[in-house]
Amino acid sequence: MNLPLFWPSAAIQNDLKAYVMHFKLQPGGTLKGEARVPGDKSISHRAIMLGALAEGTSRVNGFLEGEDALATLAAFRAMGVEIEGPDNGNVTVHGVGLHGLKAPAHPLDLGNAGTGMRLLCGLLAGQPFDSELTGDASLCSRPMGRVIDPLTKMGASIGSAEGGRPPLKIRGGQQLQGIHYDLPMASAQVKSCCLLAGLYSRGRTSVTEPAPTRDHTERMLRGFGYTVDSNGAEIALHGGGRLQACDIEVPADISSATFFLVGASIAPGSDLLLQHVGINPTRIGVINILRLMGADITLQQEREVGGEPVADIRVRYAPLRGIEIPLDQVPLAIDEFPALFIAAACAEGRTVLHGAEELRVKESDRIAAMAEGLSTLGVSNEVLDDGIIIDGGDMGGGVIATYNDHRIAMSFAIAALRASGEITVQDCDHVATSFPGFDTLARRLGLSISAVAG
Repeated sequence: MNLPLFWPSAAIQNDLKAYVMHFKLQPGGTLKGEARVPGDKSISHRAIMLGALAEGTSRVNGFLEGEDALATLAAFRAMGVEIEGPDNGNVTVHGVGLHGLKAPAHPLDLGNAGTGMRLLCGLLAGQPFDSELTGDASLCSRPMGRVIDPLTKMGASIGSAEGGRPPLKIRGGQQLQGIHYDLPMASAQVKSCCLLAGLYSRGRTSVTEPAPTRDHTERMLRGFGYTVDSNGAEIALHGGGRLQACDIEVPADISSATFFLVGASIAPGSDLLLQHVGINPTRIGVINILRLMGADITLQQEREVGGEPVADIRVRYAPLRGIEIPLDQVPLAIDEFPALFIAAACAEGRTVLHGAEELRVKESDRIAAMAEGLSTLGVSNEVLDDGIIIDGGDMGGGVIATYNDHRIAMSFAIAALRASGEITVQDCDHVATSFPGFDTLARRLGLSISAVAG
C-alpha cells in the first residue's frame, strides 16, 4: 500500500465518508484467547521522523497503519522523503539526512495527530524553508503554546491562530540556540519537541521534567547513533550531530492493549493473553494502577526488542477495588485513563484521581467526556479541576457521545462487558486513528460489538 504524496485534508476525508460509524454493544460477555494489538503509535511516529532524518535506509517492522501515523508518514513524503509501504506493518524509509528535507508545496495536514504536529514543530523550526502545519477540527482546537513557547526561546519564529492553536506557520531560516527548559508540566510531546529542535541548534539543549514521561524519543535517538545524556530528571543533547539509519521493531501499543486489560479485568470468566506488548517503564502506569486495584496481571517472556522492553501480558478476571491513584503514576498512564475510569466504575468503592489536568487538552476534554458518559450509564462521579472521583457500582445502558475521541469510544465499548443494557457509542470513525480493526478484534475475543452506519 503506497499513500499519495499528500494526506487528504480533514474536509476531503469527511466528504469521502459515506456514513458516520457507531458501535452497538450488547451487555455482558467475557474476553478469552490470544491477540496482538496494533503497533505502538508513539514509536511509529518517531520511527518515520528519525528514519527520514537519518543517513541511509531504515526498515520499520510493526508500524501502526492508523490514520495518525499515516499522516506523519505522508508529511515526510511531502518533504521529499522516499518511503516504501506500509505493507502489513513493514515500512522502508530512505533517509535524507538532517539537512535533506525539502519545502512542502502545500500545508502539511496532520489530521488528528497531536503527537505528529507537536514533534514536527521542533523539527521544522530549524529548517531553511517555511512550512505550515494544520489538521482536522479537533486538532485545530488543541493548544500548541506549550511547544511554541520553548521553541520561541530557542529562536524559532512560529505564528498561530488565536490562543496558540493551529494552523501553525513556521518561518524557515532561523538560527536556533540551545537552551535549558524546565517543563511546566509532564509532557513527552513537549520534551521531544525541544530535543528534536536541539538537533538543529547551536550548543546544548536540555530539558528537565517534573515527573517521568515516556522516553521513546531518547531511546530511539540513541538507536540512530545520536548521543543523548540523561542525568536524573534532565535530558540533554548537543546540536550538529548525525543520525545513522537502523532497523526498528515496533512493539504492540500498551495504550491499545489497555482496553483489553481493563475488559478482561472486569468481565467474570475472562482469561486473555496479549502478545509482544511494549512495557517501557515510562508507559506501564496502567499496569501498576490496575494491580493496585486488585487486577490479576502477569508479564511473561519479558525481553528487549530494538531497545524497547516487551512482554506477553496475561490478564484474568479479578474483583477490583477503588483506590486513590498515586500521583507518581499519573504521567505514566495519561493516555490510559479513559479505560481506567471504566475499571473504576466496576470497582468496589471509590476511586480518586488528582494531578491529571493534561486530560483536559487531549482529543477531547477527557475528564468531562468520560464523566458525562459514566453519568449516562448511571455511574456516580464528581468532576474535579485536575481529575475525577468515581464511585463504583452497577452500570446500565445508554447512548454515549464520544466527542470524536478514539479513546472515549473504545473505553465505553469495553464498558458493555459489565453493563445491564445495550450501549450505543456514537461517532466512532476516529477509532481508526490509533486502532484500525478494533471492533473486529474485540468481537473475536468475545465482545458483542457491531459497527453500524449512523
